[in-house]
Amino acid sequence: MRAFLSIVFALVLFTPVAALAQPKPQQQQAPKIAPAKPYPPVAVKLPTPLNDPSFEAFRKQLGEIAQKKDRAALAKLVVAQGFFWEAENGDKADKKKSGIDNLAAAIGLGGKEGFGWELLAGYSGDPTAAPFPGKQGVICAPADPTFDEKALEELAKSTQTDAGEWGYPLAEGVDVRSANNAKAPVSEKLGLHFVRILPDESAAPPAGNQVPLIKIVTPSGKTGFVAADAVAPLGNDQLCYVKDGSGWKIAGFVGAGEQ
Repeated sequence: MRAFLSIVFALVLFTPVAALAQPKPQQQQAPKIAPAKPYPPVAVKLPTPLNDPSFEAFRKQLGEIAQKKDRAALAKLVVAQGFFWEAENGDKADKKKSGIDNLAAAIGLGGKEGFGWELLAGYSGDPTAAPFPGKQGVICAPADPTFDEKALEELAKSTQTDAGEWGYPLAEGVDVRSANNAKAPVSEKLGLHFVRILPDESAAPPAGNQVPLIKIVTPSGKTGFVAADAVAPLGNDQLCYVKDGSGWKIAGFVGAGEQ
C-alpha cells in the first residue's frame, strides 16, 4: 500500500495540480521554498510485516475483491456495526449506517474513476500493521516507521522546512536519477533516512502507466529524482482490522478520507 499512497503523496501534496486548475488571486504569492542544502541524515527503521498467515490470506481475498469491484463481497469483510473513522476532528463514522456504507464514504468507493477500489487494492498489498492505540485487538495498516521524532523536528528547523516536506524510502538503495526521466543516469542511491521532497512545477505528467518521478534533495544537498512509489510520507491514511471468530474484518479507517 505504501507504494500507492506515496504516489498520491507525490502528486497531491507536492505537485500543484489543483492550484494550476484554478486561477489564483493576484495578491496571492507562492509559498517560499527553502533552498536545497546539505543536511544530516535522520535514520528510519522500516516497519516489519505482520507474522500471521490468516492475515495474509485475508489480504489476498481483499485484493481479489477490490479488483472485481465487488461491493457485496466486500461488505462481508467489514464489521456490520461499530465501524470507526478517526479523522482530525474525531470519529466521522455515521453510527446509523452500516460498516460498508461508512467504508465506502471514507475511501470513495462510489467514485466514477474507481479511485476507492484502487486504494483498497493498495491496502491489501501492504503486509505491515501495528496496534491502534485505545482500541484493543485492532490493528491498522500501513504501519508507521520508527525514527527519532526530535531529530526530525530539528532537521526541519535547521533546513527551514516543514516536517511534511520529508518522506522516507521504502527500501534501502533506491535509485536517484539525475533528471526527471526514468532512464536518466543514476547519480546516487538512498539509504534508510528521511529525504526532502521538492515541488516540481515543470514536471510533465507520466505517459501511460509509467510511474512518475518526484524531485528530492539528498543529504549531500544535491537534487535528483526518484520513483514516486519508492518514497512514502509520514501520517499515511490507514485501514484498520480486527480478528473475531469468523476471521479478519475491516473495522475502521484513519485519515481525512476522500477529498
